[in-house]
Amino acid sequence: MDHVNTGLMARIDLRGTEQSGSSSDLSRARLRAVLPRGGVDVEAVLPRVRPIVEAVAERGAAAALEFGETFDRVRPATIRVSEAALHAALAELDPAVRAALEETITRARAVHTDQRRTDTTTTLAPGATVTERWLPVERVGLYVPGGNAVYPSSVVMNVVPAQIAGVESLVIASPPQAGQQGRFEGLPHPTILAAARLLGVEEVWAVGGAQAVALLAYGGTDTDQGELGPVDMITGPGNIYVTAAKRLCRSQVGIDAEAGPTEIAILADDTAHPAHLAADLISQAEHDEMAASVLVTPSPELADATAREVLAQLETTVHRERVTTALSGPQSAIVLVDDLDAGIRVVNAYAAEHLEIQTADATAVAGRIRSAGAIFVGPYAPVSLGDYCAGSNHVLPTAGSARHSSGLSVQTFLRGIHVVDYTESALKEVSGHVIALAQAEELPAHGEAVRRRFEQ
Repeated sequence: MDHVNTGLMARIDLRGTEQSGSSSDLSRARLRAVLPRGGVDVEAVLPRVRPIVEAVAERGAAAALEFGETFDRVRPATIRVSEAALHAALAELDPAVRAALEETITRARAVHTDQRRTDTTTTLAPGATVTERWLPVERVGLYVPGGNAVYPSSVVMNVVPAQIAGVESLVIASPPQAGQQGRFEGLPHPTILAAARLLGVEEVWAVGGAQAVALLAYGGTDTDQGELGPVDMITGPGNIYVTAAKRLCRSQVGIDAEAGPTEIAILADDTAHPAHLAADLISQAEHDEMAASVLVTPSPELADATAREVLAQLETTVHRERVTTALSGPQSAIVLVDDLDAGIRVVNAYAAEHLEIQTADATAVAGRIRSAGAIFVGPYAPVSLGDYCAGSNHVLPTAGSARHSSGLSVQTFLRGIHVVDYTESALKEVSGHVIALAQAEELPAHGEAVRRRFEQ
């Protein structure tokens, strides 16, 4: 097992690493240890974030505005964005961007509509039923980050499943922007506002970072004395400070996940085009200096060609410095394996947020994947399609959590409630079992609660 620096991206050679001479024999534990993985130390920033959360919990909007002025160098007159500003943002939106957003919304709604759950009733005996009812969370806060890029697509990905789930009250929080021209000074980016308006979201808050998460969790009073009602759940990605605030607020509200830096893994054989692979690795690295880009292949020739393509394409990449940092970091690498079976084993152990399959018979290979946030099959399903227009959701599990977690969906915003309905005779039929189990667990009062119902 060798780690080699070849070109920009490190190279990890897993070929012939076990006595049997096959990387397919590597255990999941060893693979998790050797594969590149980025990450952030949320625990390390909790001491810096805790005072922010506590101050906003105590003083509400006033504290949030103070922190925003310090961190974002802008202080909006009010936290809640006016209806006029939302209307103006949509009116001034580039027609091409509006058309793209409308198509993205249409496709996302089609996919997420099919995720809706229906109530089910199970009859266990005459007069004994259990019904599972699905009820939406009542009020949800959707965080949309600022920073390196503008994310109207994240507005769509968070709002659409919440609306289809039946969430009645939605609020979007996004950082106010300094240095904008005209009417949008001190407001979230106008494209964010336009996307919210396009989706029919009427409540948008100009607040970002840890203070936004805390304000969503605890609520407050705006500077114009309007109420900023607390939410029941917070979803949406953010930086390490947003993630830390979500962790600290989990006792107050539900959260979707503690999202880490974005990541892509590509499983490819010698049928793949190196230029496509390089472009896709670069596209994810464009997000963040901590983004992870990993290529897994049994072909040394493809690895070499892709490494050359990465360097060539970097010459014309707009965010070259950011991408270079991400691709040369310890979280990114080209991984060589003995064969495709070993590659499948590796990517299942890695459990990527985004996994591309660019191999012969990619559909069959995709069917063997057990751990990924989303799988992109073949040369014409790049991750960037999923970021915008595939219809799938791009809020996905990171840092290997795809082994146990799913991406954002309608289900995220639903709560399953069991409704137990038993008649007297149905209860009597199982009363002996209840009493026996209560005695076995040394909880006799549980059994008494049943027995006393049948005393003469």
